[in-house]
Amino acid sequence: MLARLGPRRGTLMPLARRYKPAKVERALRTCWQEEGIYRFARDGRPVYAIDTPPPTVSGLLHLGHVYSYSQTDFIARYRRMIGDDVLYPMGYDDNGLPTERLVEKTIGVRATDIGRQAFIEKCLQISEETERNYQELWERLGLSVDWQNTYRTIDDDSRRLSQLSFLDLYQKGLAYRRRAPAIWCPECQTAIAQAELDDLERESEFVTVPFKLDDASTLLVATTRPELLPACVALFVHPEDDRYRQLVGRQATVPLFGQAVRVLDDPAAEPDKGTGAVMCCTFGDTSDVAWWYTYNLDLVEAVGRDGRLTSAAGDFAGQTVPGARELIKQALSERQLLTERYPTTQSLRVHERCDTPVEYVVAAQWFVRVMEYKEALLAAGERVRWYPAQMKNRYKQWVDNLNWDWCISRQRYFGVPFPIWFCDECGEIITAEPSALPVDPADASPSGPCICGNTRFRPETDVMDTWATSSITPQRVGQLVGASGFDGQRFEPLSLRPQAHEIIRTWAFYSLVKAYHHFGIRPWNEVAISGWGLAPEGTGKISKSRGGGPISPLEMIERYSADAVRYWAASSGLGKDAVISEKKIQSGSKLVTKLWNVARFSQRFLADYRPPTSPPTLLLSDRWILSRLHEVIASASEHFAELDYAAAKSIVENFFWTDLADNYLEMIKKRLYDSAEIVNGIEASAGARYALYHALLATIKLLAPILPYVTEEIYRGLFEVNDNPASIHISDWPTAEPHWVDKQASQIGQALLSIATAVRRYKSHSNLSLGAEIARLHVAVDDLTVGQALQEARTDIRSVTRARVVTISARPDPTLLIISAEGALSVGLLPVE
Repeated sequence: MLARLGPRRGTLMPLARRYKPAKVERALRTCWQEEGIYRFARDGRPVYAIDTPPPTVSGLLHLGHVYSYSQTDFIARYRRMIGDDVLYPMGYDDNGLPTERLVEKTIGVRATDIGRQAFIEKCLQISEETERNYQELWERLGLSVDWQNTYRTIDDDSRRLSQLSFLDLYQKGLAYRRRAPAIWCPECQTAIAQAELDDLERESEFVTVPFKLDDASTLLVATTRPELLPACVALFVHPEDDRYRQLVGRQATVPLFGQAVRVLDDPAAEPDKGTGAVMCCTFGDTSDVAWWYTYNLDLVEAVGRDGRLTSAAGDFAGQTVPGARELIKQALSERQLLTERYPTTQSLRVHERCDTPVEYVVAAQWFVRVMEYKEALLAAGERVRWYPAQMKNRYKQWVDNLNWDWCISRQRYFGVPFPIWFCDECGEIITAEPSALPVDPADASPSGPCICGNTRFRPETDVMDTWATSSITPQRVGQLVGASGFDGQRFEPLSLRPQAHEIIRTWAFYSLVKAYHHFGIRPWNEVAISGWGLAPEGTGKISKSRGGGPISPLEMIERYSADAVRYWAASSGLGKDAVISEKKIQSGSKLVTKLWNVARFSQRFLADYRPPTSPPTLLLSDRWILSRLHEVIASASEHFAELDYAAAKSIVENFFWTDLADNYLEMIKKRLYDSAEIVNGIEASAGARYALYHALLATIKLLAPILPYVTEEIYRGLFEVNDNPASIHISDWPTAEPHWVDKQASQIGQALLSIATAVRRYKSHSNLSLGAEIARLHVAVDDLTVGQALQEARTDIRSVTRARVVTISARPDPTLLIISAEGALSVGLLPVE
């Protein structure tokens, strides 16, 4: 427990006249690091382990990242304050295609231009520089990360785990290699997985072309991709389409290219699309792939990996896909083989990294089996608690709609190599010994000869998909608590996986796949799904690989403070997108300033205050604020426990502004300034100091997960010595004290608020300042109990209203507000229900 409490200074530091965020934030960051405030202690307390999203090293971090990573930090800070030993690491996903594209963009050359080793060195150099920039932002933002527990997905430990994961899957028959159609990005020059596809709408054109049948009749076929005519291997119609039933089994000749194909029937053919007859080409889409497998069709590879037509396209070989499309339409038209053309809107599958339309090419790739495990993976998703709950449906929909096994191989340089060699003699696959990992097969050899006796080997040159490596972050983080290891097959679920909703289909799904295949259990107990931070105009998600958005996070932090930016991030709950709002950040800045001003005012009364173990006699307003405080602590704690930091913030903020700052402080000022005043035989200031101490301390603790800097500075200046820990962030979460509950005070407290509100309205209507005195305030009530309580609270009523004289009597009439000729004020109050 001592490690958690940290060192104590023993003296309180006076709060400066003005709060200067840049100076305070810099000093506190240094203190937090030197004092180890956020260090994972391993001291026997319950462990709360967070599978922190390792950001891909692909460009500039933006306010969208600030939005989601702040939300994780709110949860981490709350869990630390309720007594958990929080493991909050940071990782960097710096192996694979996103980093390669960043490097190519940065140095202005492609990987193939400078060679494998030189390019890998550039990737390592630029990713390290980028990660330092990432860490600077995270520290400035105030993330309570334990920086001693930082990893890279390209470091030795991560590569070893990734290769162990692959070997385990391979030995279980769950990873396999085959030559098969794969989704291919011509721009990135690599295979990709189904989960890396996006849909892009574009204007296109249907063209109708005649296929000559073996009896010289014609079958019209409409297509948006005439460039695939040389790869046409069959025509399909629906079995119940009466127009074509008699044509099934006939031969047809492909226009312009001349090959003969069969007419087949299949329920997947859509009678209402085009002419109802559709080409099967190898390959235009997943339907083509499915038909090719099902009907054992020929393979004609008309589109190469470079996105250009192959020799199978004859005179059109070497043309890009878009160029060939136009040239082939022109040739069809010239030969009068284009019977109709009309515009259409087409949904195109594109690579999410570059928006390039994908092709389907046949290549030898590594796959992980998922199709035959869909039911088990759906059940695994059910064993995880999702926040918000409806996000589980996105996971289920993704699993339900899977069409492919998971392709995990990439034809790139910078990544984790497969620990595999191929025998030059017999083609046998040889795996590396686990003790030799991590290994690069290009620089090493197997530990012994092949089973055929041959000693010459060819290394696997493909690398693993970045999702294949980042999907084991639960195990990578689990190592830090001794809860994982592919060698011993031991793993315990982590506490929390925070992540964005668009990668449910990738990171969440693939992590569940790996945990299920390796250990048969879930990787974490809970998943917190964040939304997107949208560009100010609300046009969509900001992308770090495309510039990072119009507003720099550091610029916002420097202009308004880290707390103010975090305030904006806490204004929307999990799963909700939020437009970046400078106005809301400004509101956060105002809250920071108000907290500071309230603390400075309170300092003269609380700096040397030692709260008694038993409360002093409390006046009405004291009992009211403590009763309200009990409600606020209970409600905010309940919301934080359900990861609803936004609702908790709203509750606490409303309490601070309305109840504490605007009303209670104004009610007790006279008692605080005149500490010798006796009210009804009671030392008037004792209850005020007691209630103010507890209300302000609880308020800053409840806001500490969201506003870590200003709450820490106030805590160290006013409360550290009494509260004991050296930091608010390792202090105890506020407790809702049952003895504070006072239903009558809560009800009559509303009468006090009504009086204060009526007086403020009167002053505003009369163009008076809120601090202006009024000659006389008359309060008329119908309820004797309320009247008696208000008699005892006249000092506080005078304080909050600035009335020289306060009188309370029976209600004279139903008028709520009466302004007399003498400048007096009368407030009529309804009976308390």
